[in-house]
Amino acid sequence: MKMEKNPKKSLMYYIIIGFLLIFVFNAVISPMIRNQQIKSTSYSYFLEQIDAGNVSEVEIQDQQIFFVADDEDGSKQIYSTGKMDDPNLTERMYNSESEIAFTSVYEESDPLLDFFFSWILPIVLLMVIWNVFMKGMNKRMSNMPNAMSFGKNNAKIYVKSQTGKTFSDVAGQDEAKEALVEIVDFLHNPQKYAEIGANLPKGALLVGPPGTGKTLLAQAVAGEANVPFFSISGSEFVEMFVGMGAAKVRDLFKQANEKAPCIVFIDEIDTIGKKRDGNIGGNDEREQTLNQLLTEMDGFDGKKGVVILAATNRPESLDPALLRPGRFDRRIPAELPDLGGREAILKVHACKVKTEKYIDYNAIARATAGASGAELANIINEAALRAVRNGRKAVSQSDLEESVEVVIAGYQRKNAVISPKEKEIIAYHEIGHALVAAKQQNSAPVHKITIIPRTSGALGYTMQVDQEDKVLISREEALARIATLTGGRSAEELIFNTCTTGASNDIEQATKLARAMVTRYGMSSSFDMMALETVTNQYLGGDASLACSSETAAKIDEEVNALIKNAHEKAVRILSENMDKLHELAHYLLEKETITGEEFMNILNEVHV
Repeated sequence: MKMEKNPKKSLMYYIIIGFLLIFVFNAVISPMIRNQQIKSTSYSYFLEQIDAGNVSEVEIQDQQIFFVADDEDGSKQIYSTGKMDDPNLTERMYNSESEIAFTSVYEESDPLLDFFFSWILPIVLLMVIWNVFMKGMNKRMSNMPNAMSFGKNNAKIYVKSQTGKTFSDVAGQDEAKEALVEIVDFLHNPQKYAEIGANLPKGALLVGPPGTGKTLLAQAVAGEANVPFFSISGSEFVEMFVGMGAAKVRDLFKQANEKAPCIVFIDEIDTIGKKRDGNIGGNDEREQTLNQLLTEMDGFDGKKGVVILAATNRPESLDPALLRPGRFDRRIPAELPDLGGREAILKVHACKVKTEKYIDYNAIARATAGASGAELANIINEAALRAVRNGRKAVSQSDLEESVEVVIAGYQRKNAVISPKEKEIIAYHEIGHALVAAKQQNSAPVHKITIIPRTSGALGYTMQVDQEDKVLISREEALARIATLTGGRSAEELIFNTCTTGASNDIEQATKLARAMVTRYGMSSSFDMMALETVTNQYLGGDASLACSSETAAKIDEEVNALIKNAHEKAVRILSENMDKLHELAHYLLEKETITGEEFMNILNEVHV
């Protein structure tokens, strides 16, 4: 398909069309307009009008007579008639009832004016109309892809003043920053690396869960190095025409080489960098784009200072040719922050809002285990919004604590109508969780208990917060966690001799943890250290699939059921042994609706004399 036209040929085409239109205007339309102003009539009608006294002006030429007479509607109209040999005409006009003026009724136009109105003015009008038309077309075409722009990349180019990001804006990713410092130093001082013969890594791949700051890290590298920063998403290379994605890749690297040293950042590179399966009839456009990307990364000189940064949540789906040394030389993980990292992230984002003098960021960090940087930034923003709603000028500790619950469980449903009976069941259910957790040695301390419904669907919840981050979970801790999850249902069975749907989420979490203990963690007495399950997309939820026979799967189900059943029995035993405290704490929670972990432990440890 021919994508371009000869611009000179197109211009000449439109010039010829323009002159043809002007010729038609002068030859046909203009005479018609002029002729419409003068009516032809007979000589007898001319004499009748003179006798009737309707003629006011007359002009006698060699062959024609032009006269002005009153029309039927009373308006003045110019008429023309042929000249006759009539010697009595002059006397008849003098004897007319009206005074007739012998003037120039029909004036021949000035040749210069004729030329202006016939040629110059139409050309100017055509140029104005063409200009307006082209501006409208350009405006419409700028909002939709066209054949002339398919080969152009859509990368946004930033400089330091536009991104405004440096490593000081990135917290909780110290290891990733250390890995990127060398790239920044090379862009600042390439000579010291060239002296020893070292080449700059051509590419660095940022991998990690969503919200951990991969894009922010790339912008910070560009800000620290003070070089142009090309930012484009992998999906922007995908076009409906085969070969257009590859053309965009060529154009992107051409611009990058012209502006070197610079940084090219490709977000969600897995869109174009997926493994090639080799099947005929696959996505040719995506594969051609990937092949062009591989070729361009091999083709540019690393000493120029062009660095390719890419980000993805699915590194396992990328083509091996893309990950080999010489293309993406470094793989930089951007993992979920630890306790210290979460505290640092909270402080970075808290600098952008007004806070009270004494804020315990460590307590908030401990309550947000597993949160990403984006979620922590959202917590700070939610706290600021809550402070405004409550009419305060600064964010308080209570705002931050409430915002944690908003992000985890949603907003409070203050207008939710719950019957006293159901509210009592919910209170016993939550105290059942807390009591089982408190009476076990390998369980996290209770931080808060509430029976206020949330918009996430939770009718209440028990929050446990570890004193420090844990990267390992022992078998005893996993079993204690399952027992705690079954504590709510156990309390319902003991007190009300029934069970409700309130334990659905507890059952789901307990089953998931017990199955992982058997299939992935090697905490099974039957299968020992045998891996029975594979996990894909570890950064996007970790989808698991069994890798065993149907007979083994049945045995796995039996062992998972046994683990949950034993934990359930343990929870019932703990609650039965502490029945008085179960009633006391449940009644106290019904009265207060929300109690802290400290209040809970004081009542639990209180000894009545």
